[in-house]
Amino acid sequence: MKIFIILLIIINSYAYDIKKNMLNLYENRKFKEVCNIGFNNFNSNANDEEYISLFAFACLNVDYIDRLPVAITALRSSKESRSNASYFSIIYMQKKLLYHALLDNYNLKSLNLPTTDHVLSKVFDLYVKLDNNKQQYYLLKDDKDNRVSYKLYTIKDKYIDKIVIEELYDSITIAQHIYW
Repeated sequence: MKIFIILLIIINSYAYDIKKNMLNLYENRKFKEVCNIGFNNFNSNANDEEYISLFAFACLNVDYIDRLPVAITALRSSKESRSNASYFSIIYMQKKLLYHALLDNYNLKSLNLPTTDHVLSKVFDLYVKLDNNKQQYYLLKDDKDNRVSYKLYTIKDKYIDKIVIEELYDSITIAQHIYW
């Protein structure tokens, strides 16, 4: 029995150290590392909703959106967790719908969905307002800042087609996001 208690203390200490390390990395904007650590240790921390939210926000920051469903299903015990799960769900759904629209010429005009402040949501909202004509790329002007625009297009990879969103400020690319 004593060995079991000692083992339990060691495991809890290890889990705490992982979360503390993730928080430190997150504060230092090392989002990719946080996302990978969170993903690799998810099963042993599946009941820690602070851990899951930290992991999911880090993944969102590095465009690893396909890792969000794991977090979405686990975030359910508190008001804040459910709010985070809803936020992640919106972005994930918008990515999937935009991918479907761009690759399969699916018309999104009839959809009226919630939105977020995430770049993918902004582009999704702007794309939905367009006429349904297939183009090689779309140049979308931001609603709130006329110096900001987004270039949206697809690229063919050896394995899978991808969506590319380039964030532009005065026609200069400041960020690029790639999704599949």
